[in-house]
Amino acid sequence: MERVVVTGIGLVTPVGIGTEASWNSLLAGKGGIERISLFDAAPFRCQIAGEVKGWDPTQFMEKRKLKELDRFIEFAIGAAKMAVEDSKLELSDEERELAGTIIGVGLGGLGTLEKTKETLMEKGPLKVSPYSIPAIIANLAAGQVSMAHGLRGVSYCTTSACSSGAHALGEASEWIRRGQATVMVAGGSEATVTPVGVGGFEAMFALSRRNDDPAHACRPFDKGRDGFIVGEGGAVVVLEALSRAKKRGARIYAEVTGYGASSDAHHLTQPSLEGPQRSMRMALRQAKVNPDEVDYVNAHGTSTPIGDINESKAIAGVFGDHALSKKLWVSSTKSMTGHLLGAAGALESAVCALTIASGKIAPTINLVDQDPECPLDYVANTARERHVRHALNNSFGFGGTNCSLVFSRFEN
Repeated sequence: MERVVVTGIGLVTPVGIGTEASWNSLLAGKGGIERISLFDAAPFRCQIAGEVKGWDPTQFMEKRKLKELDRFIEFAIGAAKMAVEDSKLELSDEERELAGTIIGVGLGGLGTLEKTKETLMEKGPLKVSPYSIPAIIANLAAGQVSMAHGLRGVSYCTTSACSSGAHALGEASEWIRRGQATVMVAGGSEATVTPVGVGGFEAMFALSRRNDDPAHACRPFDKGRDGFIVGEGGAVVVLEALSRAKKRGARIYAEVTGYGASSDAHHLTQPSLEGPQRSMRMALRQAKVNPDEVDYVNAHGTSTPIGDINESKAIAGVFGDHALSKKLWVSSTKSMTGHLLGAAGALESAVCALTIASGKIAPTINLVDQDPECPLDYVANTARERHVRHALNNSFGFGGTNCSLVFSRFEN
């Protein structure tokens, strides 16, 4: 079985455009949650979100291309371009047949869908753009990335709610492990700061209503948390077979050593303890890593009353005294970015790789009154330094879908 390593990272997030900008903001505890500017949110109970500020898609693609794309596809193309450039990836014509892309997307082109419905109702069907369907469907993030970089291997989308981006990285890793690919451009993308996106989640009473204090609205594991914040963006990594990466002398951020996935098979939105635990244990088994060897967990940590307690208990159940004695450090970077939905697992996997490479752990900000039912060390408010051997990323979604990934420091 081939070993899989991360050789490139590209990020488009509410805290920065570019990997360096995003990572520096996260380490500084700088949040990107503000009042919504992409549409008039005055009638909504939740009026705040994690938007990508200053986004100019023409930095990453030709202007004439934009008519084909929804915002979520733009983010995917931008993040992929940065990841490929970061990896210094070059492919021969023959190698392109074993190079593919999997991009996780939770909801697809909601913005285009809403605009298309308006056009249909106001101007009639003859005025609907022929690019509307290609801009809406979720797999066109992967499709457009594959076309932009001439990746002729596998190309598809994983859609598993908030686990979509993590599943994309897990599945992409498996393609390489099986020897069916040597390079995969994988990640997640989402752009659902739209009336339907925000309105739908707030109708479920899932969102924070701390509109008067957006910077402190997302507060995972804090007693005052009142719901998650919708975020948007894209995160893409270049995964390579270790043999190929070593041959070309590539920089290696981390190795993908474990992938676990499970279903609660329990409830539409209420999580179970057992499902996430099976996902984490499966990932640890594949990685051949004992629980007490893991130094850091990037938690799903959405800032919901039930979810944060459930995940804390699940982590404690898997890691035992290693977690409860606070030797295991846990943080939720969603406290700064908001919840990027289908892109969240990809972004937070990139955070794990950057953590291992830099020896720095981004904090959970806004944690001022820790919930006693969340008894772990959540790296509150200030980044810390640590030599991280193994990091685990959790991503959980509606429908009881769970995904866990283990990233390890590369050693020959």
